[in-house]
Amino acid sequence: MTETVIVVIVGVAALVVGIIAGKFLFAKNVQGKVEEAERQAKKVVADAQTAAENLKKEKLLEAKEKFVQLKAEHDKEVLEKNKRVNDTESRIKQKEQSINQKIENLDKQAKDNEAIKENLNRQIEVVNLKRTELEKHQEEHIRRLEKIAGLTAEEAKAQLVESLRQEAQSRALALQQEIIDDAKQKANKEARKIIIQSIQRTAAEQAIENSITVFNLESDEIKGQIIGREGRNIRAIEAATGVDLIVDDTPEAIVLSSFDPLRREIARLSLQRLVSDGRIHPARIEEIVDKTRKQIEEQVMEIGERTVIELGIHGLHKELVRIVGKMRFRSSYGQNLLMHSREVANLCGIMAAELGMNPKLAKRAGLLHDIGKVPDEETELSHALLGMKLAEKYGENPAVVNAIGAHHDEVEMQYVIAPIIQACDAISGARPGARREIMQQYLQRIKDLENLALGYPGVEKAYAIQAGRELRVIVEADKVTDVDSDKLSFEIAQKIQTEMTYPGQIKVTVIREKRAVNVAR
Repeated sequence: MTETVIVVIVGVAALVVGIIAGKFLFAKNVQGKVEEAERQAKKVVADAQTAAENLKKEKLLEAKEKFVQLKAEHDKEVLEKNKRVNDTESRIKQKEQSINQKIENLDKQAKDNEAIKENLNRQIEVVNLKRTELEKHQEEHIRRLEKIAGLTAEEAKAQLVESLRQEAQSRALALQQEIIDDAKQKANKEARKIIIQSIQRTAAEQAIENSITVFNLESDEIKGQIIGREGRNIRAIEAATGVDLIVDDTPEAIVLSSFDPLRREIARLSLQRLVSDGRIHPARIEEIVDKTRKQIEEQVMEIGERTVIELGIHGLHKELVRIVGKMRFRSSYGQNLLMHSREVANLCGIMAAELGMNPKLAKRAGLLHDIGKVPDEETELSHALLGMKLAEKYGENPAVVNAIGAHHDEVEMQYVIAPIIQACDAISGARPGARREIMQQYLQRIKDLENLALGYPGVEKAYAIQAGRELRVIVEADKVTDVDSDKLSFEIAQKIQTEMTYPGQIKVTVIREKRAVNVAR
């Protein structure tokens, strides 16, 4: 028991000693940590003070640098302002010096002007004195001349003026005549040049239309169907188309005869449809002719529109376009009217361009100049006047209207393009091959032309070329001189003009050639 107690007491004592020792060790450990924290705090404070000192020094340095920079900029600005002020002062001083110099020069010039003025006044006085003396001498001289000549000054002056006027008038007349002759020569030369260029640059149709159309058949049996019982079919065709059908012994052919190409074309197309269809009787004939006529009217409008487009003519009234298309089925002396009008339009455009005029307006007038030849109704007016009225009715340009009416001199020409239209119309109608002429008459005229030249002495050969538009005469060099050649050419031309009838003009060319031939052996 006692031992147990002792053990317990010893254990308790040991426990108390352990607790006391632990507290002592804990207290010592806590004191060490407090001291360590105090040291770290002191170190942090010292570091903060050091950093604050460094930051303070940096800010002071930055402030000093900024101050130095601002001071340098201020000093620089002050220097620049001072420099500008000095420059301004220098310029002002220079201007003052220049102004002072100019004032001095002006004062000097004014003094010089005064001296010059005084000198001029003295000279003027001297001149006036001399002029007075000269006038006295002149009057004295005139009195002496009048006494010697027996004429007053006014009379002598009048005679002198009259003689000068007469001399000037005679010289002016001579110069005027010279200018007129030169202008005529140049005008003729330029006119020929322009006409030749226009003709050369225009391609013309050479085909000539006849007054009949031959309708070919596959066999002669169809002729009976076309004639019909007791000729009723052929009478119906003729009544519906206005064309004469000639059925003769010509194999596999029927001749359609009419002066109107439009009617012949309607009859030809109608016959072609009737033959293809096979049903030929009066009712069918009237139906086919009516359809064909409507088709031709559409074709006429199409031809007119295509023509104005190809010629570059715009804004033409539809009725005038239709009339232009109708000209395709008309002819004048065998020359197709539309081809003739197109040719005239092209010639007019070229000629107007060469003369510096409006080529489009000239083309328009050239195309429309013969529209009076295809009227919808018969009238007593000539085709030129009728065409003029139609053009005026459908709002054409006054120059075009006047050119249409004046191209055969039936009204007065009021615009410059009118004579151009007239000349181009004559060129188109008179060119070789344009209009029909009986072959025998043509050959006889060519032969008469050559025989006329061969009748002159010294003429060796004569050739009519260019469809009778030029006669070339070859003479013998031994019998005809150069002077005689000129005379012969004139005489032949005069004789042709007085004895022969021909369209257009004929050029006579006399050729004289001297050949010397030897043979070297």
